[in-house]
Amino acid sequence: MGHRKYSAPRRGSIAFRPRARAKSLEAKIRTWPENISRDNVGLVGFAGFKVGQIQVMTIDDKERTPNFGKPLMNHSTVISLPPLKIVGIRAYSEDGYGKHALFDVFSKDSIKDISAKYKTKYSEDSMKKAEEKLSLAKHLMAIVAISPDKIGLSQKTPFIYEIPISGKDIQSKFEFLKSKLGQEIRVSDVFKQGQNIDVHGITRGKGVEGPVTRFGVKRKQHKSRKSVRAVGTLGPISPAVVMYTVARQGQRGFHQRTEYNKRILLISNSENTDIVNINPAGGYKHFGMVNGDYMIVRGTIPGVPKRLVKLRHPIRSKQSKINEPKILEIVI
Repeated sequence: MGHRKYSAPRRGSIAFRPRARAKSLEAKIRTWPENISRDNVGLVGFAGFKVGQIQVMTIDDKERTPNFGKPLMNHSTVISLPPLKIVGIRAYSEDGYGKHALFDVFSKDSIKDISAKYKTKYSEDSMKKAEEKLSLAKHLMAIVAISPDKIGLSQKTPFIYEIPISGKDIQSKFEFLKSKLGQEIRVSDVFKQGQNIDVHGITRGKGVEGPVTRFGVKRKQHKSRKSVRAVGTLGPISPAVVMYTVARQGQRGFHQRTEYNKRILLISNSENTDIVNINPAGGYKHFGMVNGDYMIVRGTIPGVPKRLVKLRHPIRSKQSKINEPKILEIVI
């Protein structure tokens, strides 16, 4: 009974390893785009909170396709986007051993419910020291804070993370951050309608699942083994180890995932009802009413409602030009 008569492809991808629970509800962006062709200096990313799903009917503007110029129904996702507050500046030097933090400069006004290490008061001495060390800097990052309670969520503690700056040189980036220190940045200052973005988030958790559900292993034949939903063999008798490629039970869901090239269909504000009233009667399920700025992206994004998602300029996009979508109808 140990051998198999017919060969078959392996079940399940081993591309996403380890399939373990994410360490945090906040996704970590490890790579940022470097060649952004923008004349103006600005943030490379943004953040928001997932709201829910809607349907958007647009005119297909993708040339050389069968549906070009025809109405197209798009399953889309609404993201609520409170403004980001720039609370600090961080510079990094770089050598053969990697990146090293050079200096931190924080804004005059600290945010309520912020952690202690970001409550450092602004001082002219810290700014002068930063300007002296600026020649050694290779990368400049904006320390930003996003507050969930600004859009009606119960969490008061803001999320704080770093976003790089696009621009020609370090000096222009530093001057931009210095002028914006302590101020708020809106999504319309970072992204445009019609462009592609990458979305980072933590998927919905499913708990512990077996190999059939987790990897798509085929159920065994009736009466062939005592078990039906277990793998046929764990491997050869020698070496006496179970290889990591064998499908086993374990965590499914609550993984960090990245969705590439999601097109922005609309950027608007909930108070602007000229296009559509984005809020359904009674609000969105598990979220409520959308207050302030929001974005509609085509397709689905990882996570559940109210979960933080991070947005960045696309890292593998081939958009030659950005066309603003022609929206015919939004079905809520």
